[in-house]
Amino acid sequence: MRRAIRIGVLAAVIGVSGTAAVYVATQEKQDITAMSASLVTPGAAATGEYSYERLAAPGRTIVRDSAGTQLASFTDGSRTVMLTGRSRNFTEPKFTTVTVTSSAWIRFAPQAWKEGAEKEPWFRDWLPKAVGDTSPDLLAIALQYTDGSAPQMAKKLRIGGDASFGPDSAEGRLEKSDFYDYLGVDWDFPDKHEKAEPARFGSLDCSGFVRMVYGYRAGYPLLGSNTKGPGLPRRAWAMSELGPGTQVIADTKKQARDYSALQPGDILFFNLEPNLGPQVSHTGIYLGIDGDGRRRVLSSRKVANGPTFGDAGGVSLIDGEGTYAKAFRAAKRL
Repeated sequence: MRRAIRIGVLAAVIGVSGTAAVYVATQEKQDITAMSASLVTPGAAATGEYSYERLAAPGRTIVRDSAGTQLASFTDGSRTVMLTGRSRNFTEPKFTTVTVTSSAWIRFAPQAWKEGAEKEPWFRDWLPKAVGDTSPDLLAIALQYTDGSAPQMAKKLRIGGDASFGPDSAEGRLEKSDFYDYLGVDWDFPDKHEKAEPARFGSLDCSGFVRMVYGYRAGYPLLGSNTKGPGLPRRAWAMSELGPGTQVIADTKKQARDYSALQPGDILFFNLEPNLGPQVSHTGIYLGIDGDGRRRVLSSRKVANGPTFGDAGGVSLIDGEGTYAKAFRAAKRL
């Protein structure tokens, strides 16, 4: 019975995505996030006249149109694709005065990339559709949980909207509020069954937020435990040490300062409690470069009571000498 409920919920998520796309693409209010009307010409997207360039560190394939404009970037071992699309302005005035402007749209390909995959049938079918897709991407979905975001409903289930961090627990910072707690639905994982805690309804801790966006909403496989396997594990440290994806910045147990390999949508890892050891304790999503030329992370945190890329409890910058910059350790691309 629980499995049937889960399948029904996922079907509802897929069904609601078109409605959400209209809402996000047409809204003019900029209190949370808005998209400009300026389109990037897709070039040869409709004709398939592509050229391909191989780059390293990490290994990836850049797809360009006949005019040489970059359309997409596929990373070896990763399903994450960075597409060029409409320019968008991400704002969150309650917690910061800065704006993040980006033409990067982040989506999951049907399978992990490998060199030469442009010759495979799935690629020829998927890319033209993805280039022209204006439905919410991973970044737009992530912003649906920040302060003041409107509820996103699917068959009477709230799948999006302003999320809190969750109530305090005796275990301190131990992650407790996962995506199924936010939904208020018990969940069957491949490796265990979890019951939603009523007190955590509408709440997402840092890793629960990442799992909500990438797993529940975007369909990336999830595990219920902190083990190595075919899915994203529960805790931040397990995502970093055991989880799938391409290592973009390796964890050397020191502050990471080379950001050259990062792209929006990467999962970032932080050690906010070095007094407890070198293991990471926090995770978030790399949003991009803000109007001041600084790099911002979007993560769920206690001080802001939920997901934010603002400056409550420390500026959300991974460069410089702020709280999150000093704690920044590693990055992965799913």
